[in-house]
Parts: sequence; structure tokens; C-alpha cells
Amino acid sequence: MAQVKQNRLIRERNTLRAMIVIYCRGQHQSSGVLCEECERLFEYAMQRIDKCPFKADKPTCAQCTIHCYKPAMREQVRLVMRYSGPRMLLYHPLLTMLHYLDSIKVREKKSSPEPRR
Repeated sequence: MAQVKQNRLIRERNTLRAMIVIYCRGQHQSSGVLCEECERLFEYAMQRIDKCPFKADKPTCAQCTIHCYKPAMREQVRLVMRYSGPRMLLYHPLLTMLHYLDSIKVREKKSSPEPRR
């Protein structure tokens, strides 16, 4: 089970990287290599994932109860996701579907009542 959770964090990193690459290519006309601004955003996002208090039980960022990004970086990630989200299905369909499944699992955990003891 620990390996599955660890794989989820790796997949989240890969998904975020893919989204930033799509954004950078489309908005900054980069070709394969991230521009400085997007590279800084990616490094910042990776640091935030590493320091997440939820660790392997981390929900998707949209579902998270803690906003760990600085306001300016949070807005930048929001722009990236808004631009890249619809395009992810074309470029990375498997990552997209797994990301949606992760968000559904979190919703199910939130909505299901805790078992009685």
C-alpha cells in the first residue's frame, strides 16, 4: 500500500510537470525546455509537494484544505492549470484520467461518514 501512495506522489509530480510544459510551450513559445519563469514555478511546486503535511495521503490541490502556495505562485499555478487542463487529455490522456480518479477518491473519502466504533 505504501508503494501505491508513493507512486501517486510521483504521478502528481509528472502531471504537474506535463501541465507546465504545455503551458510554457503555448504561452512562452518554448520548445522542450522550460523558460526561467516556468522552471522556477516547477521547482517551487516540487518543494511544496515535498513539504506537504498530508504526504502520501495528499489530495489533489483543488481539493486540498491547506493552501500551501504563496498567493502569487498559487495564481500562476491556477493559470497553468486553466490553460493546460483541457489540453492534457490530448497530450497525456493516461495522466489526465488518473488525476481525475485521484480527485474522485478524495471526494468519496470526504463524503463517506466515519465508521462507528
